Amino acid sequence: MSMKIPFFKNKQVKDQDHIQYPQDSIPNHVAIIMDGNGRWAKKRGMPRIAGHKEGLSTVLKVVKTAAKCQVKILTLYAFSTENWKRPKPEVDFILKLPKEFLHIYLPDLIANNVRIQTIGDIESLPAHTQEALRFAIERTRDNDGLQLNFAFNYGSRLEMLNAIKKMSADIEAGNLSLEDVDEQQFSEYLYTAGTPDPDLLIRTGGEERLSNFLLWQLAYTEFWFTDVLWPDFSEQEFLRSLEDYQRRQRRFGGLLNG
Repeated sequence: MSMKIPFFKNKQVKDQDHIQYPQDSIPNHVAIIMDGNGRWAKKRGMPRIAGHKEGLSTVLKVVKTAAKCQVKILTLYAFSTENWKRPKPEVDFILKLPKEFLHIYLPDLIANNVRIQTIGDIESLPAHTQEALRFAIERTRDNDGLQLNFAFNYGSRLEMLNAIKKMSADIEAGNLSLEDVDEQQFSEYLYTAGTPDPDLLIRTGGEERLSNFLLWQLAYTEFWFTDVLWPDFSEQEFLRSLEDYQRRQRRFGGLLNG
């Protein structure tokens, strides 16, 4: 089966009506490590920040395609706790991108029922970045379509350490029994509490590592890597990842019937 759903009204984004969007065996939750912005710019003799800016339009294309395919949750690795080590001008530019992206596209996201959430240490971000993200969360909180998670100032090891500290504090305060701690209980202390684990992880840019992203949550996730740099990641490339996912048989540590 296939379906065609008009999504964004922005004139800069054109629907490709000839593309067939799959409807069966679609991953509920797709996570993406958006890699390759800097290399994309370098190949063109441009500053790295030009690649980050170009990547904004790719975010929109991927959100559009995920919604058409009826993906329920899309989590994008936007800024890691390790990214603070990059040159300050580049970091400052990246931290301004949420405001720019949401200023342009938030009305379309609202109109098309997308709900925005964040995971990560948002409190440590600059005030203008926090303000943009919180404004978008508030404006879309009543939407019940695609959930778009921005992983901003996110690091999985820090996430798990913070979870352990919070859990230990609850045990010490008598709010939680050590005997009741299991995988499900621990998951409730993570940034992703209440969100199902990703079914599919996509990483662009040719690297094949997790880079401290959702280490707990990706235990049984299917991985798909591509050499395509993030600014060049197209609707067709996203669909190829879904097609590959559909050919796989997920065992979750068990055996196939027969």
